[in-house]
Amino acid sequence: MTIPTPSIEYGLLSPMLIVLGSAVLGVLIEAFVPRRLRYQVQIGVSLAALLAALVAVVVLAGHLGDGNGATAMLGAVAVDRPALLLQGTILLVGMLGILLIGERRIRSGDSDPADGQSGGLDAFTPQASVVPGGVAEKHDTRAGLIQTEVFPLTLFAVGGMLLFPAANDLLTMFVALEVLSLPLYLLCGLARRRRLLSQEAAMKYFLLGAFASAFFLYGSAMLYGYAGTLRFDGIADAVTQGTGKPALALIGAGLVLVGVLFKVGAVPFHSWIPDVYQGAPTPITAFMAAATKIAAFGALLRVFYVALPELRDDWQPVLWAVAILTMLVGTITAVTQADVKRILAYSAVAHTGFILTGVVAGTPAGLSSTLFYLFAYGFSTIGAFAVVGLVRDRMGEEDTDISRWAGLGRRYPVAGLVFSLFLLAFAGIPLTSGFVSKFAVFKAAGESGVIALVVVGVIASAIAAYFYVRIIVLMFFTERPDDAPEVVVPSVLTSGVIAVTAAVTFLLGALPQPLLDLANAADRFL
Repeated sequence: MTIPTPSIEYGLLSPMLIVLGSAVLGVLIEAFVPRRLRYQVQIGVSLAALLAALVAVVVLAGHLGDGNGATAMLGAVAVDRPALLLQGTILLVGMLGILLIGERRIRSGDSDPADGQSGGLDAFTPQASVVPGGVAEKHDTRAGLIQTEVFPLTLFAVGGMLLFPAANDLLTMFVALEVLSLPLYLLCGLARRRRLLSQEAAMKYFLLGAFASAFFLYGSAMLYGYAGTLRFDGIADAVTQGTGKPALALIGAGLVLVGVLFKVGAVPFHSWIPDVYQGAPTPITAFMAAATKIAAFGALLRVFYVALPELRDDWQPVLWAVAILTMLVGTITAVTQADVKRILAYSAVAHTGFILTGVVAGTPAGLSSTLFYLFAYGFSTIGAFAVVGLVRDRMGEEDTDISRWAGLGRRYPVAGLVFSLFLLAFAGIPLTSGFVSKFAVFKAAGESGVIALVVVGVIASAIAAYFYVRIIVLMFFTERPDDAPEVVVPSVLTSGVIAVTAAVTFLLGALPQPLLDLANAADRFL
């Protein structure tokens, strides 16, 4: 037996190597750069790394030409069009996440438009507060510069996310799962104001991740026992030839499916997801809600489209049931919530069900529509949480009690209109990215014959529209309470994130064809 000589295709792996190398550089910056300079250096390195990795993705996509792609690291990593589109989406979302995380200076809105008083508010400083006159009172300006370790942790998470949908064997996919998960557990617990709630979120997310890893690893062992290999093409060949014990393949596929469904937040594996979204710092929630879902769905697509396509008749009914439960439970439970972040969390659960509709289709159209949905949903999610992070009470605390948002849109029309745009996109209203996304996945599912799933999706969308419109009505057509929260004025970082995400949400609804063409070109794996 000839053992192949290991080789590293640095060009094909360049996006991941750039991000992970910059994450290591960020750790060294924490160790050797003076504290007063760390923030500027870390945010600069992080944005430069993500931008350079995005350029590398574009260059690789250009080099593919008409080919399907290539493999690297002895076939462990697949560089094909779906992987590159997912990696580009993750990098764009990662840059927006870094900008949100890097927010350090925001001003409180004026308590009275006539008094003209406003002041600086450090959103990451626990001692900062907004006094009734609207002037922020700062007791310690140094606290906002301490947690710069958040930047290398975010880069490590992004690096794992880039590898997750590109992994071409189960072992590499498991390593990617751990690399993206471990930094997120730490990031969830870094809130400075509500520390106990944040630490509880981190612990719950860690337990969710531990369950996901255990199921995934055990399922991988089962599939290895069946096929004698961890490579996706080898597993597919073994299933096609009917070798080994089919029951072992089905059990392994089921366990791997459970592991990935934990990461996407599908029912019934979603239980602590709303607690994590509520307890984690809002910028981390925004990044995690968008990027993790994109990476996890990319891995799910590769497993079932590349490794297990011949078992479609076995895994499709399971995904049917999971998708229906996820759509209905997510939408119905969201109606009863009184916290904005929990509403968005259950909205994310419902959207997981909608995206699974495209996965269940099992066709090239299902793959391309899912990729489009992930891109559009990622931007809308980042923007929605960015707006939520600006709503604060008089003490500078984030105020996510939905009843206190009454009249917020009338007093702060720009924030109200932008947030309404994101809510309408989640509801799937025409001229927003959400409408095109849902239409694409429902069309793909209908063409593949799963009409009943499309009917359930339309019903769930109608239910979801109720609680989205309820928030809009509350913001614009309800009297404002005396102790209503204020919308603080962010720096250019958060302002840029909100502007970009709002523009993308509208443009993908009005002019979706360029991205649809890009997704249609990525309708098959290597």
